[in-house]
Amino acid sequence: MLGIIAAVLFVIAFLINAADIATNDVFTSVNFMLIGLMLLALHVAGIGSGWAARGRRR
Repeated sequence: MLGIIAAVLFVIAFLINAADIATNDVFTSVNFMLIGLMLLALHVAGIGSGWAARGRRR
């Protein structure tokens, strides 16, 4: 799920950068890319990947 959100943020950052949209300091393409990279790193680390088996099955 975090990987999908990261991909959406990368698309938004690309659109802001490609269309040369003037935004305030919070919604810059660099901020969207950094948040996307953070979410992608969490996804690769296994956080937010779903339920994990807690006990041993017989």
